[in-house]
Amino acid sequence: MKLPPEFISLSQEIGAQPLLVQGPGGNTSVKIEGHMWIKASGTELAEARDKNIFVAVDPAKAMQELEGAGDGSCRSALINPDGGLRPSIETTFHAMFNHKFVFHFHSVAAICHAIAEEGRTALAEKLSGLQWVSTPYRKPGIPLTKAIRESVGSRDIQVIVLNNHGIIILGNTVDEVREQINEVEQRLNLPVLAEGTTNVPTADYPGWNNVSEVSALATIPHLFQRATSGTYYPDHIVFLGPAMPALSSSELARLNPVEFPVPAVLVEGEGVYLKSDARPAQRAMLDCIYNVLVRIPADWTLLPIGEEAEAELLNWDAEKYRQALSKRTG
Repeated sequence: MKLPPEFISLSQEIGAQPLLVQGPGGNTSVKIEGHMWIKASGTELAEARDKNIFVAVDPAKAMQELEGAGDGSCRSALINPDGGLRPSIETTFHAMFNHKFVFHFHSVAAICHAIAEEGRTALAEKLSGLQWVSTPYRKPGIPLTKAIRESVGSRDIQVIVLNNHGIIILGNTVDEVREQINEVEQRLNLPVLAEGTTNVPTADYPGWNNVSEVSALATIPHLFQRATSGTYYPDHIVFLGPAMPALSSSELARLNPVEFPVPAVLVEGEGVYLKSDARPAQRAMLDCIYNVLVRIPADWTLLPIGEEAEAELLNWDAEKYRQALSKRTG
């Protein structure tokens, strides 16, 4: 089946923009002749034009998983189960909508609003006039799909803001989806409010690279506090672990990076360090938390997902698969 080139093109376009998609995050789908083509778990939208990253599923079978007919992975809904890729763990909410096109991505602008008390309040004014709704944080997969279904109800919705997660845009043409993406991004855009310095003296720690571009996370006090206080959205914990660990320079000097369980650390007042063998997706997620935190006003109250939600994600087999696949293809 030849997928619409304009669908492939827009998928690639948003995948290439780090303020919209980071690494293998996000997913898009199109429904054609009773089948739904959706981005496979662990693949990257930025490669939509160059690789076969979409898999076909039966949307009716995917929806049956909401009622206990499967494990939520939607592998039972695959048209070709021997193709070697799994459908996205978020396949069920793509199947739930009648719209031909569903675009889900981790917009930095949307995340900024969706992880802060004041940001969530501001959405009502900023998205006024659009057909939109917000939904509470739930673990990606069946729990999230059920929360979305409850929030949307019978309303004709085109924009769904997912608290502590991202955004969904619905449409029946690619042009309609593109217009909605551009409109929402323009309305939710937040300027960079804090920038760190890139000339802070740093030490040489074997096995670690200083990432000067995101130094503000370590050198600006309120950003350091926020970065180390909790996890704000799922992909951060999947790729970087819970919150951002803080070590002293002496602790980092003694640390064997092979034995350290997460790929990035902060040294307060000095810099941000990433393991030398970190994967591209991990660097992309480090850039993402920087891009989010430097845009959020200092007087906004941030709302982490909490330790219980973190534990759910850390023990999730589907996400472990996604990380493993990303490592093989990164």
